Amino acid sequence: MVKISRYSKRAITGGVISLFVMLLGTFLLGELSGYEAKVLIKNSIAGINTLCNTIALASATILALLLTALGISSGAQSKLKKDHYKHILQIAKVDTAIFIAAIISFLLFNLPVTESENVPNDWFSIVYYVSLGISSVLSAALIIVVIMLYNTVVNIIKIVGLGVTDHPLTENDNE
Repeated sequence: MVKISRYSKRAITGGVISLFVMLLGTFLLGELSGYEAKVLIKNSIAGINTLCNTIALASATILALLLTALGISSGAQSKLKKDHYKHILQIAKVDTAIFIAAIISFLLFNLPVTESENVPNDWFSIVYYVSLGISSVLSAALIIVVIMLYNTVVNIIKIVGLGVTDHPLTENDNE
């Protein structure tokens, strides 16, 4: 079983709260008919595609930032515990999963569902809610990764930049 640090728990809490807010907004829209959903899908597909592109770009950028964080960490005078590197590895794994999910979602959202005559009208409300759900989950997941990355940056600043030696992620000579 994977041990989740308090920093990751905090990030997950932030992501879950944001997911709740996004899904609450969807719930407040109320139930849609198939025709209304079809119109909303046509109007929102460009925004959803932009969101998927933005999430993919952000997650790829975060992976590059993790390499920088590793370089700074390994060059630090303070000896960092393995937990620091495990946290960076955890961020990289989650971020890679988000990148893959964003690309797959982008491909799915580019299917011309609203142009197809084989799709029954009552399916459009399902497609609409699924697209909102996917975009909400992707957004919340990216928020989790950004908060995790923030925690890592704060720790590196405290240890490397400010020289904090009694930080929980630094190894003491008497350990």
